[in-house]
Amino acid sequence: MSDETRSHARGSEGLSPTLELTVELMCRESVTPADGGCQKLIGDRLQRLGFEVEAMRFGEVDNLWACRGSGTPRFVFAGHTDVVPTGPLSEWSSDPFSPVVRGNYLYGRGAADMKGSLAAMVVAVERFVHRHPNQRGSLGFLLTSDEEGPAVDGTVRIVAALQARNWEITWCLVGEPSSSERIGDVARNGRRGSLNGTLTVRGVQGHVAYAEQVVNPIHLACAALDELVRSRWDEGTGDFPPTSFQISNINAGTGATNVVPGSLVAQFNFRYSAALTHTEIIDRVENAFRSRGLDFGLEWSHSGVPFVTPGGELIDAVLAAVEDVTGQGCTLSTSGGTSDGRFIRPTGAEVVELGPINATIHQIDERVTLEELDVLTDIYESILVRLLS
Repeated sequence: MSDETRSHARGSEGLSPTLELTVELMCRESVTPADGGCQKLIGDRLQRLGFEVEAMRFGEVDNLWACRGSGTPRFVFAGHTDVVPTGPLSEWSSDPFSPVVRGNYLYGRGAADMKGSLAAMVVAVERFVHRHPNQRGSLGFLLTSDEEGPAVDGTVRIVAALQARNWEITWCLVGEPSSSERIGDVARNGRRGSLNGTLTVRGVQGHVAYAEQVVNPIHLACAALDELVRSRWDEGTGDFPPTSFQISNINAGTGATNVVPGSLVAQFNFRYSAALTHTEIIDRVENAFRSRGLDFGLEWSHSGVPFVTPGGELIDAVLAAVEDVTGQGCTLSTSGGTSDGRFIRPTGAEVVELGPINATIHQIDERVTLEELDVLTDIYESILVRLLS
């Protein structure tokens, strides 16, 4: 930890334990699928609390499963130690893997997504075990280094291993950065589905001056894509906001101003509600291009179906803990991106996501406030007390 961080973070009682652990984790460069030693650091601390710790490596992905206690109910903290790439280092105000405190903020990659959450989980559990050494049921940690990547050899593989052992999760709290304006103001009790498409529209390349000799795939694709952009896909449901469609990439052209390209490639994503199925979306999209007589191809990648925890003891505990710690309410939401909760909820577990403010996640100069790390720790501990003491 840098001297600058220490000088700003030191209070009357010394460094915040959550801040100190967050910094230790952030110093470990762990761009997907690397873990950078984060799981060992966490595992060593959990072992000292009486957890049985098991490393699970699949392919290039490091995973960790840790459990303390036995029987039901079974509470699991879930999260990821991997982070997204930094982007241009020249645009950061400081080294993204040398976390530093400036003012009331901790800066660095992973501060909000989600090494701050992981630190808060560990410190909350340390406090809880110290005060409640004879917890009821089981307390677990499920960690992966494959959440920000393909998500093929991470949480989904751990869940399958647990199911093979007949180890069923009762409650799972995922540390994704759910908060909006203040810590705990929003918790995710579900997520929309996610469907990715890669479109190729084929034309005929040629000179721009001879329109009769070319077929411009850009012109052809734009009309169909505009139709998709303007479409109202559904009205959402009681649990989910409406389906959204976003184009993320379009590539065409040779780089010359006097050449019509022979093809166009576009990538897009649907975040869809339970009012639609992914197959219905695929049919509508393909019909939009087919009806125009385009020479096209579409490749699809379906990365998650909608899931929701409509109610239950975990939601009650989360709402009560936020109210108790912050004195303010918490709103449930299913908006935002995907999370590994999509692999856990289908097992029957109640799943809620609660973590730091998400305003700077995946951005240059990602950051969290010092206060929210400690408040989040208090909320996590309060949830444990309500469910396992």
